[in-house]
Amino acid sequence: MIRVMDIIHYSWQALSRHRFRSSMALLSMALGVASVVVLTALGEGARRFVLGEFAFLGKDILVMLPGKKETTGGMPPLTGTASRDITLQDLELLVRRTAAIKDVAPLIIGSAEVSYLQRSREILVMGSNSAFLELRQLRLAQGRNIETVETFSGSDECIIGQKVRTELFGGKAAIGSWLRVASYRCRVVGILEGRGDAMGMDLSDTVILPVSQAQQLFNSPGMFRVLIRIRPGYDIPSAKTRITELMKELHQGEEDITLVSPDSLLAAFDEILVAMTLGVGAIGVISLLVAGILIMNVTLISVSQRNAEIGLLKALGARSSDVQQLFLVEALMITAIGTLVGLAAGLALILLVATLLPGMSFSPPPWALVSAVLVALLFGLLFSWAPAKRASALLPINALQKK
Repeated sequence: MIRVMDIIHYSWQALSRHRFRSSMALLSMALGVASVVVLTALGEGARRFVLGEFAFLGKDILVMLPGKKETTGGMPPLTGTASRDITLQDLELLVRRTAAIKDVAPLIIGSAEVSYLQRSREILVMGSNSAFLELRQLRLAQGRNIETVETFSGSDECIIGQKVRTELFGGKAAIGSWLRVASYRCRVVGILEGRGDAMGMDLSDTVILPVSQAQQLFNSPGMFRVLIRIRPGYDIPSAKTRITELMKELHQGEEDITLVSPDSLLAAFDEILVAMTLGVGAIGVISLLVAGILIMNVTLISVSQRNAEIGLLKALGARSSDVQQLFLVEALMITAIGTLVGLAAGLALILLVATLLPGMSFSPPPWALVSAVLVALLFGLLFSWAPAKRASALLPINALQKK
């Protein structure tokens, strides 16, 4: 135990005598570790954000998009083009002829000027039905859901987001007020709770109309996408096959829709984003490799400048292994301190970014922290091994004669 402490104390004194050189090696290792921590945290944060955007989709929900994905593998398209639109008539027939379908929420999206008295704003306008809120797991802060006379038609009611209520109504009561959306008028019956973000859309700055009203407003017979909930007890793959066959029949034998299940969508996103996180982590490892090379150079310089010291240690009875241990401990001390500084700096930077972007969750995955520490220590030991071996091989008489 005393011998180990002596080696550590001796190595610390050697590092202290050459503070600038030691500080440069320490800084390079700290930057390498910090880059691994920050880059993997950003990658993991992006992965969590994207997966969270699709977390509203339950395992019993399918998403239908216009357009057929022809290639296999990879991520399904979020939008598509098709020779035929997905119409409300298609959906009505689909519901009637498919026992597995419990609810269907069509979706049309566009932008329009929304005004109340003298205030107006250009905002996102969505058309859907009463099933949309439940399928999207949205909550109302005030009021109620829009009513649908039939499955896909509706009244002149609408739901607004919190931001729309604040900026157009101010302190006035919004529920029951009439809102003008372009050339149409609708009565506000509900106010969404919170932001209700979905795939990059801030639903707090949105007006939700009945889908039939949105069709007239945007002169759009086709749906942007359709959310389909399958009844409990029905097999999802079988339901997908049945829906695809019926849509092909309705579109004169052309299979021009894509059905996406949450599992395949999230799995595809997860694979891509994990690969991205590993990629940016590899960039950080490269910086650790550069730091390791710098430590090797620093150790080589230290050996060449301390020949007399090495010769004296051997003349006093130090073994070759003792000399090698001294230089290895010096390199590992620089690496360990640099690693701790890098971890602290990286976590501090992540905390700063998380404060500036509260909507994102930034935290490095545990494997990245462990890998950064282990790789840093491995590189520090590996790149200092050859210089330390060279120092241990010097003969006392030769070392003392060298200047």
